[in-house]
Amino acid sequence: MRAYIYVACLIATVAGGVGVGGAALALPARRAKPDIEARAADDARVLQDDIAFYARRVAADPLGAADRARLGALYMKRGRVTGDYADYRRAEALARRSLALRVAHNDGAYTVLASVLLAQHRFAGALYVARQLDARSGGVASQRALLAEIELEVGNYDRARVLFDSLWPARHDLAVAPRLARWAEIRGDTAFARRLLDGALQAALTRRDLPSEQLGWFFWRVGDFALRYGRLEAATYALREGLAGSPNDYRLLAAMARLSAAQRRWTDAIAFGDRAIATTADPATFGVISDAYAALSDTTRASEYARAMEIAVRSQPGQWHRAWSLFLLDHGRRVPEVLARVNEELKTRNDVYGYDLLAWALHKAGRDPEARVAMRRALAWGTLDPQLVRHATEIGR
Repeated sequence: MRAYIYVACLIATVAGGVGVGGAALALPARRAKPDIEARAADDARVLQDDIAFYARRVAADPLGAADRARLGALYMKRGRVTGDYADYRRAEALARRSLALRVAHNDGAYTVLASVLLAQHRFAGALYVARQLDARSGGVASQRALLAEIELEVGNYDRARVLFDSLWPARHDLAVAPRLARWAEIRGDTAFARRLLDGALQAALTRRDLPSEQLGWFFWRVGDFALRYGRLEAATYALREGLAGSPNDYRLLAAMARLSAAQRRWTDAIAFGDRAIATTADPATFGVISDAYAALSDTTRASEYARAMEIAVRSQPGQWHRAWSLFLLDHGRRVPEVLARVNEELKTRNDVYGYDLLAWALHKAGRDPEARVAMRRALAWGTLDPQLVRHATEIGR
């Protein structure tokens, strides 16, 4: 909470429209703006009404397991919209209480608990719950996809491969396709990952029952993927379309800040970043704004946002934020501390990005022979993420 207070004192929220150009991503024509805004407003109102309704039911029935699971799912949904960890903690408490009341026929509570622990980067707990859920549910596609995603996050790639292979018949399911795309990306099959994400977005656009925040998430996934692989026009178009329906979505705004920085439009990067962190104190976005101010030679503001980034990191639960580690390493700061934290994290989360971070920290510490060993592990699955390729090139040099 202190991070939000600091942000409020530091930042004057930027108002106004998005104002960016389009590109050639194959999407249907945009629906009328009033229709999109009305849908978003309706979704927000329905969510608040549902939370109030189930909160009353929970208060009236101390033994209602199902109502607690439903209320937890609603808090988790609101947390995804706002990035508020207080909602995640509420969802976790309700799911745990629901499971304490009843384990049988309570897959919803298991799903909420695993998902909310994953959102807080508490991977060990999320993995334990997701494995229990998969064992009990008999391989329901959406639940198995959740388990596969967590196995992927912690670096259990052999387990993830088995799970994703079993999900191939459901590859077009909206709960499966984005996770399968992430697995394809890890394996270096970026073309297939792109097709899966584009197809999932197309399918999401046909779903009138899909809440606006979920539709915004699919636009964000497509835009973020395009941005990371240097397809800036496609990223611009997807993110703009997403913001047309969800103008305050912090994920889309943060991605627009990164896109603007990639295009060296520093004032736009600051504007989009400020709008994003006005909703949630995302550490990576603080880093983008800090670098943008540094590019404009405003070292005072750059330092302020760097300090705010650290406050945001320390206020969040779960593991040490990797964006903060990368920021410190890229700026040559506190390298021994980052290296120690990376080594500690690898004990429980040894994925390709963990080894990339280790390699980069070793490189910054002047230990390039060890960095090259770590980098080989980061690239062992054929991942073509430009961040990994850039680090490997610099270390190999």
